[in-house]
This record gives sequence, structure tokens and C-alpha cells, in this order.
Amino acid sequence: MLNENVNAMNNDPNVKETPSLIASDRVEGTKVYGVDGKHIGSVERLIIGKRDGRVAYAVLSFGGFMGIGTDHYPLPWEKLSYDTQLDGYRIDLTKDQIENAPSYSDDDDSWYHDNGRRVYDYYGIPPYWM
Repeated sequence: MLNENVNAMNNDPNVKETPSLIASDRVEGTKVYGVDGKHIGSVERLIIGKRDGRVAYAVLSFGGFMGIGTDHYPLPWEKLSYDTQLDGYRIDLTKDQIENAPSYSDDDDSWYHDNGRRVYDYYGIPPYWM
């Protein structure tokens, strides 16, 4: 099944989704819902390991107005599960819990290098690099 999905995506550059694969531009902007079913924010971007190709984080964004003052919360990819009924991702936390999680601003280029372990510790998941 996986080979069929990979072949479908490799053969047609316009394919954005198969039953088990999705293009990154389809993930960006997808809504994220909390354990209570309430909309928290949206996936702003994916952070992918250069060498291993694994998705390290999905950056959840919410707050602000027209991109100004928006908060960015890196979530370990493992915290997200796709819910077909919501047509979005579900996490096992509330918005309040996310607001207390490690976050960063747009102008902090070294954030991931310095805080990766803090993110994974906060969510109680072994780091992707282990």
C-alpha cells in the first residue's frame, strides 16, 4: 500500500494526497483542535530534519491579528492525530495547556537549537533525535 502511495505521488507532481500520505502544503493551514473539541489554532509550518527527513515539529499558531503578534508553539509531530470528521488535527491538550508550552517569536533564529529538549519534555514524549 505504501509503495502504491509513493508511486502515485512520484508519477504525478500534482498529487497532493493519497490515503496515507499528504503534501506539506496541504498540512499548512490545517486547523488543530484540543481534547475538548475546541479549535485552538492552525498548523503554520512543518519543521523537518535535514538529514533524517523526519517531521520534528508542527508549528501551531494562534493569536495576533493579520500575522502580527501571533504566537508560535512547536508541537512534536507525534502529538497530532488527524481526525477525518473534523478535517483537522486533534491533540490531547487544551488551549490553556498549549499557552503554557514553550513558544517563540518570529525573530528568534536559534530557538529550535536551544529549546528542542524543553518542547519534548513539556509534552512528555521522547525527542525525535533519540
